[in-house]
Amino acid sequence: MDLLNALVALSNFVIIPAVAYGSQLALGALGVTLIYGILRFSNFAHGDTMAFGAMIAVLVTWWFQSMGIGLGPLPTALLALPFAILGCMALVLITDRMVYRFYREQKAKPVILVIVSMGVMFIMNGLVRFIIGPNDQSFADGERFIISVRDFKAMTGLKEGLAIKTTQGITVVVAVICVALLFWFLNKTRTGKSMRAYSDNEDLALLSGINPERVVMYTWLIVAALATTAGVLYGLDKTFKPFVYFQLLLPIFASAIVGGLGNPLGAIAGGFIIAFSEVTITYAWKKVLGYLMPESLEPSGLVQLLSTDYKFAVSFVILLIVLLFKPTGLFKGKSV
Repeated sequence: MDLLNALVALSNFVIIPAVAYGSQLALGALGVTLIYGILRFSNFAHGDTMAFGAMIAVLVTWWFQSMGIGLGPLPTALLALPFAILGCMALVLITDRMVYRFYREQKAKPVILVIVSMGVMFIMNGLVRFIIGPNDQSFADGERFIISVRDFKAMTGLKEGLAIKTTQGITVVVAVICVALLFWFLNKTRTGKSMRAYSDNEDLALLSGINPERVVMYTWLIVAALATTAGVLYGLDKTFKPFVYFQLLLPIFASAIVGGLGNPLGAIAGGFIIAFSEVTITYAWKKVLGYLMPESLEPSGLVQLLSTDYKFAVSFVILLIVLLFKPTGLFKGKSV
């Protein structure tokens, strides 16, 4: 019985939150990886692109809520998501046309594009905070839980309860759909194949008649869709606050680099590695160990390796270790 209680506590506080967080990081890291693999630079504005897409979703959700439009038990934000994706697509295409295109035509070095993307990041960050304000915004509605602690305890008779939030379930389902669509697009469609060819060998792709501007446009459109979806899912699951997305940039880049920059499969694996590392290292293990150990050995302290304040430090340390010992990442991406 104690083993079951320990498993439920572990699932409730570690496994389920880490799977949801890992799905959000994986979608964010996929966007970073696509830009690095195809446009050949690290896009530091990615976190704020997520914030912009999520901001549009928040505003459209509020508008729908004011008109009484909803999805019943599901969050209204899912209805707002297509509008948010379109808004974010418009933003990244305008940014590319006004900023990045000039440097591409100049054949600027990747480091120049990285510095330019930092400038874009600050502008986007300011824009989002100017429109919606710097504070927390709540836009989650509908049913809060798929299964609540009370219901779980009543069903199983266990001392420990399990709660699965609706947003966690939606995150995993939406992430699986997005990843499946992305891999289908890259492997089965003509545009996807031309994007992969351009990523592998730019000169050869140009000789075979692939239009580089078309490849760039499709890359930005896909990245906007992934960034917005990741931003909205994160905002629903945690909270929407513009500055949090700026901080998310570190775990997202860590996920992409750990998995192998430029490798989509690696981005997904990296997302879950970072998420599980962050959650397990900052979790207080007292409750789980209390069920597993005899009374005489029960821990008196929290048994927490790091405070949750240092959550982002975990991804930084993992990033450093990977860069030192395996710079191409676990899935053999392009060397960083």
